[in-house]
Amino acid sequence: MSASVASDTPVSDVPIPGAHTPDAAASGAPAATAGITDAPAIARSWHPWRWVVSAIALVLLAQFIHGLATNPGWDWSTFAKYFTAKSVLSALKVTLELTLWGTALGFLIGTALAIARLSNNPVLRVISWVYIWAFRSIPLIVQLLFWFNIAYLYNTISLGIPFGPSFLTFEVNGVISGFTAAVIGLALHQAAYAAEIIRAGYISVDPGQLEAAAALGIPRVRQFRTVIVPQAMRSILPNATNEVISLFKGTSIVSVMAIAELFYQVQVIYGRNGRVVPLLMVATVWYIVLTTILSVVQFYIERHYAKGAHRTPPPTPVQRVWRRLREIAEVGSAAPRGATR
Repeated sequence: MSASVASDTPVSDVPIPGAHTPDAAASGAPAATAGITDAPAIARSWHPWRWVVSAIALVLLAQFIHGLATNPGWDWSTFAKYFTAKSVLSALKVTLELTLWGTALGFLIGTALAIARLSNNPVLRVISWVYIWAFRSIPLIVQLLFWFNIAYLYNTISLGIPFGPSFLTFEVNGVISGFTAAVIGLALHQAAYAAEIIRAGYISVDPGQLEAAAALGIPRVRQFRTVIVPQAMRSILPNATNEVISLFKGTSIVSVMAIAELFYQVQVIYGRNGRVVPLLMVATVWYIVLTTILSVVQFYIERHYAKGAHRTPPPTPVQRVWRRLREIAEVGSAAPRGATR
């Protein structure tokens, strides 16, 4: 049995439950009165094992720090005594000089080798390939000892026409010292790796862009400066920085040549006082500090060359920290007094 109710009110004017009417909105009625309900809150998923692993890692880290602080074997007083000692700083200077000269000459020679490998001249390509193959195959310590003992093979070196007259002759012992031999060995060894890094960066550039630049009539020098370098550097920089860091730490190998670099000087000191661990920590911390500086320099150089790929370079760690602090300050100032979260 059904009943019908007659009414003079039009169907369109009948309020529908849950609908938002203009009268309700205009009158400023609460959302619940107007029929609007809040969206249900989404419960966050819990990751208990993540917290367990984090707690274990923090406990292990705390134990390691506790051991560093309380174990007398580390002998931090001896470490503090020699960390800035004059002999150590002088040896650190020698290490930096070896790194600087090895890097500069190595990448200079490596650039020439990379150009030779990419050239259309078959003679240059073969010579470059043989050089890279040979110097990557021979251990660095062998190369250093070879140049250190080059006087056993050649007492004098003459520059001139092969099988003809000589224009310049000099004594090897008077020109190639231990430091010079170390620089030559490091630079020639570094050049073989630098050549492949530079060549890889060059071939990573899309050839179509070079064709387009040539079609626009851009000179080759300008093509190299504005098209090739900005794109190739994004591929070259990470690998090149790794090589520089490896060379910086690899200078410790020249200690076999009795050159007073950082590791050799540390060996001399702990050979006298017998404090091996704190003296090794002196060298270790200096290596860490300078490697960190190189990493920071790498970050900013990569950020500079990232402008070609990103309109806005990624923020630096310092910028991220300041941005986060500003967000916290803005949230704190916007919250009403006495409010709780």
